[in-house]
Amino acid sequence: MAHIALPNEELPGIVGLFGFKSETAKPLCALAEVLLRGPSSLTSGERELIASYVSNLNNCHFCHTSHGAAAMAHLSCDVNLLDDIKQDFIQIPVSPKLRTLLNIAAKVQKGGKHVSEEDVAAARAEGATDQEIHDTVLIAAAFCMFNRYVDGLGTWAPKENEAYREMGERMAFVGYNRY
Repeated sequence: MAHIALPNEELPGIVGLFGFKSETAKPLCALAEVLLRGPSSLTSGERELIASYVSNLNNCHFCHTSHGAAAMAHLSCDVNLLDDIKQDFIQIPVSPKLRTLLNIAAKVQKGGKHVSEEDVAAARAEGATDQEIHDTVLIAAAFCMFNRYVDGLGTWAPKENEAYREMGERMAFVGYNRY
């Protein structure tokens, strides 16, 4: 049960919160759409992995699992690989460039000032562009906000990875513009 009365208590995570105040739901959905599905040299699957990774670091089960499921849909992987994100991508193949961007995302999750010139230089050495570095930082920062929104209001989340399969496919292929 959420900490506040929601019009759709049966909807999990941020989805339930969107029904509470459409004035905030619309720009939050638009932000997620641009960050995760808009034009970028990073694939939507890579961007969803960043979102899921940061959400896991923030211990936000709903966001970690839903965005991990979206990444799995983009990457044509089984949702059972969701737990691999928690283990720093042992089975999911990530490029050296993405690994350096994930390192930057983890630093942003701790606090923006944790990102160092060395972190950025390492990403550039692996071929990351300024746009990719920018997008990684913004995705990580936005998901810290989304995670705190979801968990700060005590929304519920299904526990089993399989419960997120359909949600992940919808996020991956239909998108985030719900309002």
